[in-house]
Amino acid sequence: MIKGSCLCGGVTFELVGPLRNSVACHCIQCRKTSGHYVSATQVSAERLRIIKDDTLQWYQSSPEAARGFCNICGSSLFWRHDGDNGATSVMSGTLDAPTGIATEKHIFVADKRDYYTIADGLPQQDQ
Repeated sequence: MIKGSCLCGGVTFELVGPLRNSVACHCIQCRKTSGHYVSATQVSAERLRIIKDDTLQWYQSSPEAARGFCNICGSSLFWRHDGDNGATSVMSGTLDAPTGIATEKHIFVADKRDYYTIADGLPQQDQ
C-alpha cells in the first residue's frame, strides 16, 4: 500500500496493490494545471481508497475527462477518463516514498514547450 496526499493534507488517499510505472505527459492541459508536465501512475477504481476528501474538487477539463485537485492548496492529484471504468491516474509527485515505480515514457511530446529538453533516453510519443 502506498499513501499520498495534497500539500495541505485536505485530501489523503491510499493505493493498494502493485502500481503501473509512471508516464510523463506533456499535453497542454497537464502543463496548464500543474505548471509543468506531469508524471502519473494509474490504478483501477477498487485500488484507489480516498481516506480524506474534505478539499477534493473535480474539474471537467474536457468533454471526456476530469481532474481532481485540492481546492485549498491547489495540488493536482488525479485525472480520470470518463470511459475508463473508474481507472484513475494519480500524480506520482503526490505519493509518499518509497513508491517502487519509475518513469516509463513521455507522451504528448509534440505539445512540450521550448524551455526544457527531454534527455533521459526514455521512449517519446507525439501523442
